[in-house]
Formats: sequence, C-alpha cells, structure tokens
Amino acid sequence: MLLQNLLQKMQNCPCGRAHTVDLEGVEIGRGVLDAAADLLHTYRFPDDLLVVADRNTLLATSGILEHLERGGFCVRTLIYDDLRTAHRRDVERVLAKLGNAQAVLSVGTGSLNDICRRAAFLADKPFAILATAPSMDGFASDTAPITDNNFKKSMPARQPRLILADTDVLAASPAVLKSAGYGDMIAKYIAMADWRVAALTIGEYYCPQVAELTRDALQRVVALTDKVTQSDPKTAEAIMEGLVMTGIAMKFCGSSRAASGAEHIVSHFWECRKLEQGLPSDFHGRKVGVATLMIARMYHDLCAHADPERFGADSTDWNRVYAAYGPGFADDVRRCNSPTVTDDTTPEILRENWDAICAAVREEIPAPDVLEDLLRRAGAPTTAQEIDVSPALCLAGLEYHPYMRHRMLLSRLVPMLQCRTDYPKWAGM
Repeated sequence: MLLQNLLQKMQNCPCGRAHTVDLEGVEIGRGVLDAAADLLHTYRFPDDLLVVADRNTLLATSGILEHLERGGFCVRTLIYDDLRTAHRRDVERVLAKLGNAQAVLSVGTGSLNDICRRAAFLADKPFAILATAPSMDGFASDTAPITDNNFKKSMPARQPRLILADTDVLAASPAVLKSAGYGDMIAKYIAMADWRVAALTIGEYYCPQVAELTRDALQRVVALTDKVTQSDPKTAEAIMEGLVMTGIAMKFCGSSRAASGAEHIVSHFWECRKLEQGLPSDFHGRKVGVATLMIARMYHDLCAHADPERFGADSTDWNRVYAAYGPGFADDVRRCNSPTVTDDTTPEILRENWDAICAAVREEIPAPDVLEDLLRRAGAPTTAQEIDVSPALCLAGLEYHPYMRHRMLLSRLVPMLQCRTDYPKWAGM
C-alpha cells in the first residue's frame, strides 16, 4: 500500500481540515512474516517489545517469537488462550505487563489489537500489528471498542505505527474469519448513509473525500465477493488493503463515522446483553453483517413510507428505553442521552432535508435482496439465528440501539418520523 501517495492525495482537502495519520507503514505481501524483524527495524520500532497474542495467532505465525529474538528484539509476552472481547481488565493487564518495555506488538486481529492500541495510548508507547486474518476493519483505527461493566464504549487509542500482514498467513486463516471481515466491510454502506444523515440533520462534519476513500475500499472488497473464503493470497491481500483503508479513513475524519453506523451499534447491543448473561458472542464482523442487512431493510422502508407532514418532536418513551437496557446499563444510557442527540435538530429541519436523506439511503445502500445475496456468496450469515441471537434480543437491538451512543443515525429519528415501525419484518422474521 502506497501510504505516502494517499497522504499526498489528501493534502489541501476541500473540507478544510488537515488529514493526518500516525501510521508510518503498511506492509502486506508474501514473505512479510519472515521479514517481520527487519521491517520493524526499518520503521525504527523499539527493540524492547511486549508481544500480545493468543494461542491461535501464535500458531498462525509459527516461530514469530524466536524470529524476533534472533532479529535482536528483547521479547516479553502476554499470551491468551482465545480472546474474543476487548475488556477494560485486559487493557489493564497489558499495561501491567508492559512495564519497562518500550513498545507493544499485537500478533492477531480484533480484540487483541483493541486492548493493545488502548494500552499503548494510555502508556504513550509505540504500537504495531502483525495481522493473522482479514477479519475486521479496525487495523488502522485510533479508537478502540472497549467493554467495561458489560457496556461497550468507543475509547481513544493509539493508531499503529506499522501494520504487517503476510498474505500466505491471511489466506490460510479460517473461512469464518474472512467472511467476518467481509461483513465488517459491507457495513460501510450503512455508515456512509448515516454520516450524510448526520450532516443534513445536525450539521455534523462530513468530508466527501474521506467518504470516497471508504467507498473505494468497499467496492474493491465487494468485487471479490465470490473469492472471500478461498485460500488465495492475492484475494486476501486485496481484502486486507480494503480493511486497512477504512481504518485510515476513520483517522482522517477524526471519528468512526467513515466506517460504522447504526449496524455497529446494533451489534454492540447484542454483544453487551449477551455478556451480561455470561454468554459468548459470534465474531464482530459476522454480527455486523447481519445487522447491516436488517438496518438496510429499515432505512429503505422508512424512506418509502414516512410522511414529512407527520414529522414531530422526539416522542421517545424513555421509561421503555431504560427498561429495555435494564438496571445494569440504564445509567450509561442516561449519560449518553443527557442531552440526547435529537435536541440538535427539529421536525422542520427533517422536512426540509427529507428528500436529501432518502437520496442518501438510495445512493449509499443497495437493496436488501442485493445485500443478502452478497453476504451469502461471501459465506457470511444473514439471520440472527445464524449468529446465535435470539428473536427477542434481535428485536430489542433493532429498536433500542440508537440510545446506546450520542450519535445521529436515521434509526434515531424514528420517534420524530412518527410512522409505522415493523421490527420483525426488518429483522427478516
């Protein structure tokens, strides 16, 4: 990936903001694993490392610890059995283990990366990734979704200095992880629509050039739909580049707007409620892909049936919202909605911009049957049942997810649109 070319392209952006990154290099290709130590030295990465991995990712990068030691690195390790959730206690564990080490290297993806990037931010130390699967879009992100008391929050984090990925390792990763990465990319359809909705309704910052980077990355991955689960290094390389690009886009715009919308929050709702019950969740990208299909049905249906003449003040029944989240999360939800995001808009603004809002939905989000076909061809799930989300939890997530964040989403405007809702239909039930 020619990072310098991308940075040059983003100079003097018409949006008026300076787009910068802390990321210095992205090395994706064959032989990267064998060259990992040399590449770390090339990018002036410190010699005293804490390597954080789990047993699966160490197996995928067989011999990496010995390779780094032979390359002159002092290697300390924190090895998990199988980390699925990025919890605050694991961030604290990384911080405690970090000690006098000069930098953090995460060997893996997903939650491993998230606890490391958050810990590196708190410790103000360099961070790098050796990826083992093209399974999610947060490789280059400077935020981390961290779970605290079973409630997931997006927290400031350290963007990696360097991302390494050996395409043979990526290609050999389990098909379920590749399809999870695909599901995380498909989510960008909703993200782009929600970002435009926020700009139209509350004047939120929107950069067309950053949005175009995300769209380009998305289209590259969608073009490979039928090859996602194959053990093909070239396909794995292209998907990995697309995933990294969306993380760079997030850094450029200073938020996760360029990569996530309502669908991510639905997934977080499902995950938090399952964690509260002590139940495991499916992979992030698989949940997000299913939520993307459901939100697509909702948004297209809202645009087809909402009547601007009926738009009114926010009619949210807050007692029902707090009851839906339960006593474990009600205080977090109150904090996210004090004030609530709809305080920054009016029915008149919605009426004036309704045609543009619906244009954003039509232009950004494919028809639900098209999305369902794409997900199936990529080996990704399309129903709540396939990701072990019960019908009741599925419907609760669709209805109450907008209150989990202080973020404008088209779904958050439902109480102002004052039109019929059909959550079972949108869930595909």
